[in-house]
Amino acid sequence: MDLFTLKGKNAVILGGAGVLGAAMARGLAEAGASVAIAGRTHQKTLTLAEKLTKAGLQARGYQADTTDEGRLRAVLDEILSDFGRVDVLVNAVGGNQPGATIGPEASFFDASAEALRQVVDLNVFGGAVLPCMIFGKVMAGNLDGGSIINISSMASYRPLTRVVGYAASKAAVNNFTQWLAVEMATKGHPELRVNAIAPGFFLTEQNRFLLTDEKTGELTARGRTIQQHTPMGRFGEPEELIGAAVWLASEAARFVTGIVVPVDGGFSAFSGV
Repeated sequence: MDLFTLKGKNAVILGGAGVLGAAMARGLAEAGASVAIAGRTHQKTLTLAEKLTKAGLQARGYQADTTDEGRLRAVLDEILSDFGRVDVLVNAVGGNQPGATIGPEASFFDASAEALRQVVDLNVFGGAVLPCMIFGKVMAGNLDGGSIINISSMASYRPLTRVVGYAASKAAVNNFTQWLAVEMATKGHPELRVNAIAPGFFLTEQNRFLLTDEKTGELTARGRTIQQHTPMGRFGEPEELIGAAVWLASEAARFVTGIVVPVDGGFSAFSGV
């Protein structure tokens, strides 16, 4: 089991104050890593870091908007000053917004072009490209490399109805993950591994309005359909991403690069029949 330890490693979780990011931050810390938790709302990252510290884990909170290149470079400098180096980068930034979602009675032609741009910017540039460019350059300088873990989605495999911008941008994250893995391995940095995790359906603040009724808390028709097409018959729990994250971050996955790991209760394997 020593292959899975992260003792002596420093991990950065961007979007670390979100539901899924926070779970992975705790999981990496419990595996032995010192974690830097960064997010748009500084107070949330400070609160989470404080909780982990009180539990005997090593964590610090930072403010970062990953779509802002200048701020992203600044937070990297802050983290390097505090931690010395970065071994693991988890890009858990992402999401959707109502303006980029096609309602049941609407059409694609009613969508907001600006909202679609914002969703693509958030998921592709903020959720993968800029963090990999800025943090990855530093990690490529490590003699023993490191591990970059992007967070994709089931929508990257098969475009889901309604969430056009989100689906297209997460498909781009998969493609970029594979491209960068090959680029690093063939351009002198084979020890810097690049992979992604594609969560199935987890209730988060971004998708709750699509999957549950705000007034009753009951599943919407869409929520029921998703569970019916998930062989395990339920939504995922945030903690169920930890195993994949620790594996990809650790020496246990030292010959693994360029893959997208589904953590989805069987959704991606189910044909509907």
